[in-house]
Amino acid sequence: MIEKINAWLGRLTLADYGQAILDTLLITLVSTALAYVLGIVIGVVLYGTDKDGIFPNKPVNTVLGFIVNVLRSVPFIILLILCQPIAKAIVGTKMGNTAFVVYLTIAAAPFVGRMVESSLKEVDRGVIEAASSMGASNFQIIYKVLLPEALPSLLNGCAIALTTILGYTPMTYLIGGGGLGNYAITYGIYRFNSKTMYLTSLLLIILVQVIQEIFLRTARKNDHRIRRNR
Repeated sequence: MIEKINAWLGRLTLADYGQAILDTLLITLVSTALAYVLGIVIGVVLYGTDKDGIFPNKPVNTVLGFIVNVLRSVPFIILLILCQPIAKAIVGTKMGNTAFVVYLTIAAAPFVGRMVESSLKEVDRGVIEAASSMGASNFQIIYKVLLPEALPSLLNGCAIALTTILGYTPMTYLIGGGGLGNYAITYGIYRFNSKTMYLTSLLLIILVQVIQEIFLRTARKNDHRIRRNR
């Protein structure tokens, strides 16, 4: 049975597709996790230093906001080229999946930072003021009030970030990486193999739908507003 499937698949076997799925998931999940670590820091600082934030600081907010906007405006393929020395310094190589994680993280972190900032601004000011009136420090307000209250929105944002980053994974072919997108381009488009192109595209669509559904369900379960209304 497996031999027949492999024969139908042509150049690529089931094992190849399995490895491509794992590569795609690994690149996407690791890049998103790292981007969210940086993005939460960026988002918290942008929110906190805003004129209506918990520790207003216009110079910091202006400079950081400018850097974020510049990085978000640079096309990914150009950012990939510009950040090669950074990848070389961090992971020791400019090529392959590991280096691509660095490029994706740098590209996604500013985007995630803006989403985090937006999520934090959705938190009811009354909750923040109540925590402040009870003597909570800025760190306690961020850790115990802002982030928990914004969790559903943050999870929705994470689903968006994951699917966006997943959409960039075909670019791995530019630096000798792997994954479904690389197969779609290398074996599908460049070699005029429509079977491979459609199958890899279908698998990418399935991955996107599964990821979105998981995070949407998790967001609904952690929505404090729904619990309060019950």
